[in-house]
Amino acid sequence: MLRIVDEKLIDLLRSLSANEWDAQTVAPRWKVRDVAAHLLDTVLRKLSVVRDSWHVEAGDIRSPQDVVTLVNRLNEEGVTVYRRLSPPVLIDIMRMACEQSASFHESLDPIAPAAFGVSWAGEARSLNWFDTARELTERWHHQQQIRLATDRPGIMTPVLYHPVLDCFLRGLPHLYRDTEAPSGTVLQVEIAGDCGGQWILVRDSDRWELVKEAVAEPAARVTIPQEIAWRVFTKGIDRDSAKAQIEMQGDPYLGNRVLELTAVVA
Repeated sequence: MLRIVDEKLIDLLRSLSANEWDAQTVAPRWKVRDVAAHLLDTVLRKLSVVRDSWHVEAGDIRSPQDVVTLVNRLNEEGVTVYRRLSPPVLIDIMRMACEQSASFHESLDPIAPAAFGVSWAGEARSLNWFDTARELTERWHHQQQIRLATDRPGIMTPVLYHPVLDCFLRGLPHLYRDTEAPSGTVLQVEIAGDCGGQWILVRDSDRWELVKEAVAEPAARVTIPQEIAWRVFTKGIDRDSAKAQIEMQGDPYLGNRVLELTAVVA
């Protein structure tokens, strides 16, 4: 699916007019050309660091905030450089980079340790399948930012969007790690629409975990329209606007915490 999403990205970028490259996205500081620059930067950076073991600088990582600070700096530097490229040049390099990236991810043993942990899910060490799934969510949601800004449908389909949502919601146990509740407490999160589904979070004796089926009546139910779910989890919509479109039942404290899930490093 990573390969499919990136092929759709190339087709999308080729279809944009000159004016559309300067359209504002839901990321306040980024226009379409900035999002495209970010997508190019991150794929080239990962190939260099992970596939080629090319480390130009050593990061001093001592806390989760250090990760955020480093990633934000690298992202800003990359966008500053690659937004200067003309669309034809950027697209040609993007096509080459995406092909190499897909081949690299397809070559990995999915259950071997990944180079980077999925920090927003609370993992210092992750397996390759989760790191690749995280990569899919990045490629999908930034492309969707461009599609939203330029009124282009195309990737909000069950085949491509549901796996993204499923990956995002794996961050729930980490989000709720410090939320006290009696053992057996159930939280139900539903993404409404043909791309969505239901996710069940249950409080065990000492932690929260995702399960296939509810073991009791949910203490809180949260229903999020699929049209805004990806924006909720990627800081693409303000909380008040999101709450106006979300249905909540039961314990408001448990339910409202879902809106704090941020499945990106930010």
